[in-house]
This record gives sequence, C-alpha cells and structure tokens, in this order.
Amino acid sequence: MKRTLAIKTSINQAYHQALSLLAQREHSALELTKKLSVKGYAIEEIEIVLVQLVQNNYQSDERFANAFVLMRINQGKGSVLINQQLKQKGIENFDLSTIDFFELASNVRIKKYGEQLPKNYKEKAKQQRFLQSRGFGFYEINQAFDCE
Repeated sequence: MKRTLAIKTSINQAYHQALSLLAQREHSALELTKKLSVKGYAIEEIEIVLVQLVQNNYQSDERFANAFVLMRINQGKGSVLINQQLKQKGIENFDLSTIDFFELASNVRIKKYGEQLPKNYKEKAKQQRFLQSRGFGFYEINQAFDCE
C-alpha cells in the first residue's frame, strides 16, 4: 500500500513538473521525457504523465511543431535546418510544403546584404555560405539570386 502511494505521489510530482515546463512554452513529448528523466523520474512514470497531458490537451506534438516552425521562420531559418531540428526534438513527419522557403531565402539575403546582387563571384559565394548556414537548401539559395 505504501509503495502504491509513493508511486502515485511521484507521478503527481512529475505531472506538476511537466505542467510547469509546459506553462513556459510548448514542449514535444521527447523533450518532456528527457527533462523529466533528468529530474529522476522513472520512464514508466513519465509515460503515464505524458498520456495524461495529451488526454487533457496540455501537450501536443503538432502544436509544438507549429509553434517551433513559426519561430524558426521568423528567425530566417531554412527548411533543411528546421527539418533537422524537428527530428532532434522527436517530430519525424511535419509538412513544410506550405511555406515558401524560396521567398524567405531571398528576403533573408536582402535583409543582410541589400537588394543589389553581388558583383563578383567572391561576394556571391559569401552570401551563399551565409544562406547555407541559415539552413537553406541548394535550390532555395540559387533562387534567392535568380528572382531579382
């Protein structure tokens, strides 16, 4: 009886800890699992907590992914980087096809370097490396220079 009570108390603490994390920002299930396991909760307890959070609509991977993608787009990040970061956070399938990354790459380039196209290869290569570091793909980068 005492062990059952201790488990329920531990699950209750994990639930409140997860709610506290979710009150700050959206988290994926994988993020919550990692953070709660670092705090010393057992995997079985974490799974029970995650089920409760999903049932109460406090945690949603889809809602997390939408917020995460919007944040990264506003930061001027590209599709390659966003996909990679989503996978690191436990989101395997997310449709980015509704977002115009070609226009975003062009806007990011213009914001950093101005509207005028680079005059020589060295300057163009510098701008291409910048866009690549922001996570844009090959075609998105080339389109950023062609559409003007």
